Amino acid sequence: MNDTLSLLSTRRSVAPVALRKPGPDAAQVETLLRLASRVPDHGKLAPWRFIVFEGAGRERAGAIIAEAFARMEPDAPQNRIDAERKRLSLAPLVIAVVSRAAPAKVPEWEQELSAGAVCMNLLVAATAMGFGASWLTQWYSYDRDVLTHFGLAEHERIAGFIHIGQSENAPADRPRPSLDDIVTHFAAEGDRP
Repeated sequence: MNDTLSLLSTRRSVAPVALRKPGPDAAQVETLLRLASRVPDHGKLAPWRFIVFEGAGRERAGAIIAEAFARMEPDAPQNRIDAERKRLSLAPLVIAVVSRAAPAKVPEWEQELSAGAVCMNLLVAATAMGFGASWLTQWYSYDRDVLTHFGLAEHERIAGFIHIGQSENAPADRPRPSLDDIVTHFAAEGDRP
């Protein structure tokens, strides 16, 4: 099995709580972003962009998330608000993939799929570099106030937050669907499926 197939067959998501320092250095982050952007992009629209959360920026983002959560859940205990504050500071690096899909010559759905492909490329590239990573969204990905504070325009949406860092242990694989349950073959007319 070649290296790419081996990587794809063994890639696992690592929860942010299990990711440690050091994260990727500046050159590695640049490589990750370059590789992530090498996806199908019908019409060459680049209907996505990145927001990099690292260092103190993660804490500032966490304060925005915690404040929004406290407004949403005014009776929430302080420990729950504190947990929300840590959402983007568990892993040493978090990269948000922002979908900029908008009406154009290419259907918006295809533009959104391109943003999803960016997320997957980012996960695979981080894994190939020896890092652990996970693709998450969470409630704040859909909270317009949080998104505005993160600098998203009204039409932009979060495709995913990619958490990246060192993983001490390889996570166990999760059950995968049986191909019998998810694959059909389209038969020629008159043939039985």
